[in-house]
Amino acid sequence: MKLCVSLDLPSAEENLALVKQIKDYDVWLKVGFRSFIRDGKAFLESLKAINPNFKIFLDLKLYDIPNTMADAAEEIASFGGLVDMFNVHASAGKRAMKEVMDRIKDVPNKPLVIAVTALTSFDNDEFKAVYNEDIETKATKLAVDTYESGVDGVVCSAFESLDIKKNTSNNFITLCPGIRPFGEEAGDQKRVADIAFSKENLVDFIVVGRPIYKAENPKEVVDNILNNI
Repeated sequence: MKLCVSLDLPSAEENLALVKQIKDYDVWLKVGFRSFIRDGKAFLESLKAINPNFKIFLDLKLYDIPNTMADAAEEIASFGGLVDMFNVHASAGKRAMKEVMDRIKDVPNKPLVIAVTALTSFDNDEFKAVYNEDIETKATKLAVDTYESGVDGVVCSAFESLDIKKNTSNNFITLCPGIRPFGEEAGDQKRVADIAFSKENLVDFIVVGRPIYKAENPKEVVDNILNNI
């Protein structure tokens, strides 16, 4: 299981200061909408400059018509090794996901691609109001679509991880946001899990944000997480 640290602070300077504190650890860094829209490709370059061995997950959740998604994926894949993984929405459908994978198949050292099933901010009632199915059922269906489209894995909660692997493959990546490593406050996340539960459910990547960047000593928290995974 790998730790992916969310860089969701209000400025590039604060994010970079956080990364410098944890630069010697074997972790992934998640760059989402806020940071990428504000700081762009140059921010990714700054992260790699701190430690070239950092792996970067660009969390933009591409969701559009198939050709537009494929165009965007091609641009991300052409960033010269800056992005090691990015994501799309599984709800865009199998045709869109297949087109994304086909478009980048010949890119040297192409990034991993994963697809969002159900956002961890949804509870079951909220999710059902949008998708007309329970989370557990629909998340697995979307994961199977993703697997059959040749995508590398999914974004899901730890509660769906094991069932998704049973219906796809143990090698199919599950990346799980909303992780509160030691039972910290959930905040705006609804389907949260700790490290122990994530391990039991064969999660491949845990994404941790606030419990790290809001801590008085982020390095100590990262060290503690890594010692427990």
